[in-house]
Amino acid sequence: MTQSTPSLAVVVKGWPRLSETFIAQELVALEEAGIDFEVWSLRHPTDHKTHPLHDRLKARVRYLPEYLQDDPKRLRAARKGAQAMPGYARAHALFEADLARDRTPNRYRRFGQACVLAHEAPVTLRGLYAHFLHTPSSVARYAAVMRGLPWSFSAHAKDIWTSPDWELAEKLAPATAGAAFGATCTQFGARHLQGLSTGSPVDLVYHGLDLGRFPQPPHKTLRKAGDPFHMMSVGRLVEKKGFDRLIAALAVLPTGLDWHWTHIGGGALKDAMKAAADAHGLGARITWRGACDQPDVIEAMRGADLFVLPSRIARDGDRDGLPNVLMEAASQKLPILSTPVSAIPEFIETEVHGVLSADDPASLALEMQRFAHEPALGPRMADAAFARLTRDFLMHPGITHLATRLRGMLA
Repeated sequence: MTQSTPSLAVVVKGWPRLSETFIAQELVALEEAGIDFEVWSLRHPTDHKTHPLHDRLKARVRYLPEYLQDDPKRLRAARKGAQAMPGYARAHALFEADLARDRTPNRYRRFGQACVLAHEAPVTLRGLYAHFLHTPSSVARYAAVMRGLPWSFSAHAKDIWTSPDWELAEKLAPATAGAAFGATCTQFGARHLQGLSTGSPVDLVYHGLDLGRFPQPPHKTLRKAGDPFHMMSVGRLVEKKGFDRLIAALAVLPTGLDWHWTHIGGGALKDAMKAAADAHGLGARITWRGACDQPDVIEAMRGADLFVLPSRIARDGDRDGLPNVLMEAASQKLPILSTPVSAIPEFIETEVHGVLSADDPASLALEMQRFAHEPALGPRMADAAFARLTRDFLMHPGITHLATRLRGMLA
C-alpha cells in the first residue's frame, strides 16, 4: 500500500495547530507504525508557526470547505455524488434528527463537509478516525454512513464536557451509527463516556510523551531562597486555563519577592489578561511571548524555576483533560504547581510529583511563595514527576494499542 491509496481518513478540526501537539505526535507515530492515512481538516491553519513534528508528517493533508458558501461548485458536486451512495438516506436521517435538537449553522456545515469528504475520499477508504468527539466526529459519522464504513474517535476535554449527553450517547450506540471504538486520554473522561455508551468500547489511551523528541533535563545548581524566582506558564488565554486568577495571585505576592512570570500561548482573552496585569502594575514583571514552537517552549522550561497551570472548570463546563504541557515540564524536571481539576491528579499526586492547589488567588500565591522560599522543594518533586513520566506516561504503549484498534477496524 502506498500513500496514493490510503485506507483511513483522519478528520481533525485544523491542521497544523500549535496548541494540539498531542495530535501531531500521535499521527506521526501512527504513520511510523505503518498506518496509511490522509488527513482531512475542517479548517485552514491560523497559526503563523509550526512545530518540527508537523514537518515530519508525510501523509497528504486535504482541506474541506471551511464554510459552505466558500466553494458552492465543490459542494454541489459533492452533494450530487453523496446522494447516489447507498448510505446517504440514513446519513441524512441522522442529520435531520440532530438538526431537530441543534438547529445551528455549524450543524448544516458538518453535513455539507461530510458530503465533500464522502464524495472525494479515495475508493480505497475502509474507515474514518476523528480527533475530538464533537464537530470532527459528526463529520466523520455522517460521511462513514454515506460510504457504508466504520468510524472511530479520540476524545479529549472540551468535546466531552461541552457536548450534550444525547449527542455523545448516540455517537456511542450502534443503533445510531455509533463509533466502532473510541479512545480518550484520561481515566476521568473514559469513565464518563463508558457510562454513556450502549455498545461502542471506549479505551483509556494516555497521550504520553515521546522522550526522544526532548533533550535530557538540565543540570541546575540549587537556587538560594533570595535569588530571582522565574515562573512560567504555557496555555491558551481562555477561561478554563485560569490565568486571570494567576494574575490576581501575582498581584498579592510580597513586594520583597524577586519574581518574574513568562506566559507562552495565544488566546481570545489575550488583551483582557494584559490589561488586568497592567492594572495591577505587574507589566515589568511579566513577559508575554505569544505562540511559540515546541523547541522554544522547551528552552523556556529549562530556564525556569516553576511551571504554573491554574486550570479550572469554565462556566460552560469546559475544562482541561490532562494537559501535555505538564508532562513536557516534567520531562525537563521543572517543578509543577497546578490544580486538582479533571485528570490532572492522574499524573500529579500533590506533594509528591508537584503541588495541586485550590485555584483561588490567595492559595496560588501562598504556594508560589513556598516554592520560592524552599529551594529544595521543587527539585525533589520534579525528580519524582520525571520518574513517574518515564515509568507510566510514555507514548509508545498508547500508540501500539491505538494502531491495533485501527487495524482491527480497517480489517
